[in-house]
Amino acid sequence: MPIINRIAEFHDDVTAWRRDIHAHPELQFDVHRTAAMVAEKLKEFGVDEVVTGIGRTGVVGVIKGRKNGSGKTIGLRADMDALPIHEAVDRPHKSKTDGVMHACGHDGHTAMLLGAARYLAETRNFDGTAVVIFQPAEEGGGGGREMVDEGMMDRFSIDEVYGMHNAPGIPLGHFALRTGSMMAAADMFIIDIEGMGGHAARPQRCIDTTLVGAHIMTALQSVVARNVDPVEAAVISVTTFKAGDAFNVIPQTARLTGTARTLSPEIRDLLEERMKEVVEHTAAAFGAKATLDYQRHYPVLSNHVREAGFAGEVARQVVGDRVDMETPQVMGGEDFAFMLEARPGAFIYLGQGDTQYLHHPEYDFNDEIIPIGCSYWARLVETALPAG
Repeated sequence: MPIINRIAEFHDDVTAWRRDIHAHPELQFDVHRTAAMVAEKLKEFGVDEVVTGIGRTGVVGVIKGRKNGSGKTIGLRADMDALPIHEAVDRPHKSKTDGVMHACGHDGHTAMLLGAARYLAETRNFDGTAVVIFQPAEEGGGGGREMVDEGMMDRFSIDEVYGMHNAPGIPLGHFALRTGSMMAAADMFIIDIEGMGGHAARPQRCIDTTLVGAHIMTALQSVVARNVDPVEAAVISVTTFKAGDAFNVIPQTARLTGTARTLSPEIRDLLEERMKEVVEHTAAAFGAKATLDYQRHYPVLSNHVREAGFAGEVARQVVGDRVDMETPQVMGGEDFAFMLEARPGAFIYLGQGDTQYLHHPEYDFNDEIIPIGCSYWARLVETALPAG
């Protein structure tokens, strides 16, 4: 079963919604305009129940099938937030908000799920319930965690949950996923160093926090290189180093920040433990003090075995054999991981061809993949909840 004809008929409508969202990007939980548009569209489609304000600004729509004998409920999730990036390309639907743009394709994710909701509400050719989830704050805010913590899964009796993300670099219209860990746990850290400031001409009377910070930054690279099994994956990146304001003053304090990414809970624990030891002991060797604030953010995104196989089967219904079931793991994070910790499910990539990559100021979602994504969502519900 390729692209659904009815969905192909309203391709232009979904494209218009997507470009409207793109032109009006919003950050993290402040997706008020987008959430209002989503809720309005769902009501217009005749969705049975529309609930707003879940996870602060999330929207959930409930669509009941023509039959409800199975009692089973499938959740489909899209994200709504943009990024604090200035859009570099002048296009008709360019962001109207300076310094904010949809550089990750969440505008397309939201539009595709709206398209699927329209089709499912029209046809209701399934036995059970489809729950469409529109989530805020995927880009660092943990909106998925907040929706789960507010009891969304139990409130809507969700049995399984599925997510999808566009993927530049994967051929247009191809799908890709894998069983088990697919995307990394994404943690953040802050290292504060306290030394003894003073005149740059008298370093012997100071404890130089820039020197201490430089050694800590270098030593942290040994945590992965000499503590993590080479067949495992982990990365520590120091991304900011702030110390001092004057060219002739050795600063009293310094701060380093960055991210740590891992693909297993065990390696995640190891990194935090060893980083703490390296930070404190390296500083002590220079007579300084340093503290590590290790903040756990997104967990490992791990696809469940049965659900990943099922997602691949549905993808093949739409695009034939253009489905990669062994896509490589990546060290990027994704807060759909919180939903996969709460319920069995799977996350899948939808290739959008040779376009600019995610989080780039020239990126734009490829509207050609809209009917493919909408059809995948629709077929997933109809296949998981067959009407008989």
